[in-house]
Amino acid sequence: MPTCLPTVLRRCHACASGRFRANGKFRVNANHKLLDAWLLVLCTACGDTAKLAVLERMNVRSVRPGLLDRMHDNDPGLAAELLQDPGVRRRNRIALDWDDAWCLDTGGSDHLDREVIDVSVRFAARIPVRPVRLIAEGFGLPKAEVGRLIAEEKLVSAVRLSGRLSGDFTFTLKR
Repeated sequence: MPTCLPTVLRRCHACASGRFRANGKFRVNANHKLLDAWLLVLCTACGDTAKLAVLERMNVRSVRPGLLDRMHDNDPGLAAELLQDPGVRRRNRIALDWDDAWCLDTGGSDHLDREVIDVSVRFAARIPVRPVRLIAEGFGLPKAEVGRLIAEEKLVSAVRLSGRLSGDFTFTLKR
């Protein structure tokens, strides 16, 4: 589950840093019947503000009132939704860094002493995570040990565990 908004990877025009922090603040500007809206992000090095375009020259009547209210209220949930939107990321030429922006809830440690463990992983948000890292943190194992278990086929799944996943999956661990 996410613990905070991800870091935005984009070049700062003031200091050439490549990392921005989103705090969930929006700026909305109206020019007659046309509306512009931006998500504000702050450079982690110099604190300069950059704007990520959310709406550009939209007719006011074509914008859902609920969306506009959430922007006026600086809703952090809306900021998280918009950062995960591929259209917003592509339009603003940004990437996201999810390191240290999520936590793992294992539901307790009573599962660690069993011989065969069937695990179902559910994502609260579409966070791209390496399953090897997730499994290592969940079971308190080094990543190399998880890699060894995959090679020995003691850790099996219907999905490939070596890349990044952002959707739900299951796996079985045999000790």
